[in-house]
Amino acid sequence: MLKTFISGTPMVALAPMSGVSDLPFRRLAHRLGATFVVSEMIASEELVKSRADVLRRAEGRDLTPFVMQLAGREERWMADGARIAEAKGADIIDINMGCPAKEVTGKLSGSALMRNLDHAQALIRAVVQAAGIPVTLKMRLGWDDKTRNAAELARRAEAEGVKLITVHGRTRCQFFKGAADWDGVRSVVETTSLPVLVNGDINSPADARQALDASGAQGVMVGRGAYGAPWMPGRIAKALSCDHDPGDPSLSAQRDIALEHVDAMLTHYGRELGLKNARKHIGWYLVSSRADAMTVKAWRARLCTALDPQHVLAGLSAFYSGVEPLAA
Repeated sequence: MLKTFISGTPMVALAPMSGVSDLPFRRLAHRLGATFVVSEMIASEELVKSRADVLRRAEGRDLTPFVMQLAGREERWMADGARIAEAKGADIIDINMGCPAKEVTGKLSGSALMRNLDHAQALIRAVVQAAGIPVTLKMRLGWDDKTRNAAELARRAEAEGVKLITVHGRTRCQFFKGAADWDGVRSVVETTSLPVLVNGDINSPADARQALDASGAQGVMVGRGAYGAPWMPGRIAKALSCDHDPGDPSLSAQRDIALEHVDAMLTHYGRELGLKNARKHIGWYLVSSRADAMTVKAWRARLCTALDPQHVLAGLSAFYSGVEPLAA
């Protein structure tokens, strides 16, 4: 399950993305060829306390493997969260030490843990000892350019029993600014014997090849490059396996994927919340179609303000058929 190569090709994973990689999105990306997909970040303490929205993020036992990402700053919550994740059918637990969001780092979780490697190591140890399933770790290059300590954290993680490491090629203080430093991930690859995935700015098969060459990593993790394109991890996996980029799906195939996705969100969340959560995805699908900016703008205004799910589904289908949007 955590072998470095699948049939001789690098792993291509879908990144954990809050508000994006929910169960409907993960199911699509998995079906469309991602090696594995990772849940949205789940706060371990809130999982233990059974908060309803957190429990919904923890669904996915029909996926193989089912990877659940946990975040937290206290050993007891992380350990208890790991036990609950395993009980819910998780095959792998991924520890979040890479999230740069202020609401996460402000609580001394996510990438803030890279400022105190002793504490980070203690959390890793607590999860590994509590879980009877493999544990992986996602991190950044460091907190800032003065403290690029990803290689040291990787060394400690391997010593505690972590089985795979993903590194986003930016520091926390960069957030998502500038370009990901794929070369910077090489220090992690050279420090550990574990498989390493390189993450950040991987939006195409060409990006994936360059990231692998620059970092020496054994696979890639696709994040924002999958916005409106849940097929992208699978497309990259195919390109790496046969050295030929199959390209994006046809517009008719994109239409079917988009409609399937929105319909699944309506089922997963219910009519009102499902439609609200689907709007950002609809906007991304419109952009992924490569329609001109004015056409995308007109359809976004129409589809992302409609309140009737059936009108949205019909309108989305009409968009891919080249029908002009009606006046709002």
